[in-house]
Amino acid sequence: MAIMRINVGPIHPGTHGVLKLVVDVEGDTIKRVEPHIGFLHRGVEKLMETRMYMQNQSYTEKLDYIAPLSWDDLYVNSVEKALGVPVKEPAQYERVILLEFQRIASHLLWLGTFVNDVGQLFTVFMWCFRDRAKIMKLLEDVSGGRMFYVNLRLGGFNKNPPADFKERSYALCDYLEEKLMAYPDVLDSSSIFMERTKGIGVLSKDDAINYGVSGPVLRASGVEEDVRKSHPYYVYDKIKFKVPCTYNGDTYDRYEIRYEEMLESISIIRQALDAMPEGPTVGMPIRLIGPQAKPEHVIMQEELPRGEGIIYLVPDKQRPYRISLRSPAFINLSVLPKLSEGMKFADLFSIVGSLDVIFAEIDR
Repeated sequence: MAIMRINVGPIHPGTHGVLKLVVDVEGDTIKRVEPHIGFLHRGVEKLMETRMYMQNQSYTEKLDYIAPLSWDDLYVNSVEKALGVPVKEPAQYERVILLEFQRIASHLLWLGTFVNDVGQLFTVFMWCFRDRAKIMKLLEDVSGGRMFYVNLRLGGFNKNPPADFKERSYALCDYLEEKLMAYPDVLDSSSIFMERTKGIGVLSKDDAINYGVSGPVLRASGVEEDVRKSHPYYVYDKIKFKVPCTYNGDTYDRYEIRYEEMLESISIIRQALDAMPEGPTVGMPIRLIGPQAKPEHVIMQEELPRGEGIIYLVPDKQRPYRISLRSPAFINLSVLPKLSEGMKFADLFSIVGSLDVIFAEIDR
């Protein structure tokens, strides 16, 4: 049978962004997939080197427009390390709380769009966006922005949290935990969902390690690695939580890991709320100058919703002299040809969806 070449994208609802796939198929079996990226490239790293330190938050938040706080926190954390600015203890707890709420919101949006990719489970789609809206409202009230926050300052935040922050956070955790319990009943009972995820896009443990993937994609292949455990930052070393890990490495396991992570995030938030000390969380006002003495370079890593994000920063007095960003979505996308080979063409979009890629951070 002859090989047919199909161009998918760069504008296609199943590619989760401006991704072009050149797919060679024999019948409906995939023989080869070649991803083409770069349609969103805008030179973010070079732009950040021309701006003062705290003028770059609007760039970092737009790297991941689904979870903007995650990249923003990683960048500010890197600058704090470079400038030698300690983070106030109450602010460390508040950052952990908000980062975990952001992780849940990110996973909910992923799950809502993913179920549409694999089976038109519109009920779960509506549930995900209903529950995510509750988190968005809390983050909006804390920061003043609904989608982009830009509320971090060196050593803390731009303002103290609302007076009812703890009360609302506890209530939101209770709400999310109750609602999340209903998700598996619907998904696991759906023959369409199971057929389109079980055994589809299998990534072995060795391949996951060799390709350097991270986050849920890595943990679904049996590697129990999480930056919050291996290189803890803020107060993660004071909080007890497990790292969900499965061993099949297929599309279903990548869903299961993210679902379990949402439950673990709720536990982390509750522990952080219990231990959060009283006191102001306001950081330094925005300044346009840096330190007189500076380290040669800074390497900072955090566990973002999509995996391990890393920033390499060479500081100067007023701005980054050099900054390099390691995108987990970029690395995770690199395994797509491996996962797709031998699969049916219809499975391509569930495999792409299971990687949870964001092209604003891939292309940069």
